[in-house]
Amino acid sequence: MQLHITTADGVPIYQQIVNQVKYMVASGRLSPGDEMPPIRVLAEQLIVNPNTVARAYRELETAGIVEKRRTAGTYVSEQGSPLARKERMKILTERVDALLAEARQMDVSFDDLAKLLEKRNESMTPPDG
Repeated sequence: MQLHITTADGVPIYQQIVNQVKYMVASGRLSPGDEMPPIRVLAEQLIVNPNTVARAYRELETAGIVEKRRTAGTYVSEQGSPLARKERMKILTERVDALLAEARQMDVSFDDLAKLLEKRNESMTPPDG
């Protein structure tokens, strides 16, 4: 599991961990039942205080994304699929909002943008056969 932490954007480190794990679950890079790294191991990898990782794991557990198994570690929750869909839609909504804002700034009409999306979708759809 590769996480990238930065101190430049002002987002608390524990929140960066939470956000990235949510994204990995939503995108399918982490699947239900996958084991999370132990707190100390992840803290060493990220060069952060273990309490920071523990706080992130508590937040993820509260959100139902991970679950602790006594003496066995922390795992991606089996009930992650509805959350995964919700997270995917949230991520895509943010990207769509950014795309619409950029199109407006470039004076591209919604109709032209919709045509571009349709054209790009067609070019990325594999041919039947």
